[in-house]
Amino acid sequence: MKTYQFEARQSAEGLCSHGKFMVGVFDDEWAWRSGVDDDRPLLQACGWWHPDHVWVVDLQTGEGCYVRPGGYAHADLQKHAVWVCPLFEPWLEWLYEQVKETGIEGIGGLPRVVDLPDAEFSFAGYRRPGPDTGGNETA
Repeated sequence: MKTYQFEARQSAEGLCSHGKFMVGVFDDEWAWRSGVDDDRPLLQACGWWHPDHVWVVDLQTGEGCYVRPGGYAHADLQKHAVWVCPLFEPWLEWLYEQVKETGIEGIGGLPRVVDLPDAEFSFAGYRRPGPDTGGNETA
């Protein structure tokens, strides 16, 4: 897996939220064979993974999920109900837009620090109410 780290902020000046994220892109893992499932490729045995899926992680909270950039970031985060910093969703939207232009292979060439001036400020991260959380937790 190739990994790329990103930081996001609302601005270069003054008090702002600071997000720290990682994107993992499957690489040699596509060739791994299952020792249980008729020697099929292991990721294929998982059912629906596609080479465009990436693993996104909030490095502050340690939580993440697999997503396929190009979808709807808000819905992806709601589905997985991961605990994230306030900048994670706007950064994920930014990532999705970049991948539309460059493809997954372009992630390595993206800027490592992203300014998101329209993002909402908050002192605390949160977990969206997902299928199993029932409420909005803060940390």
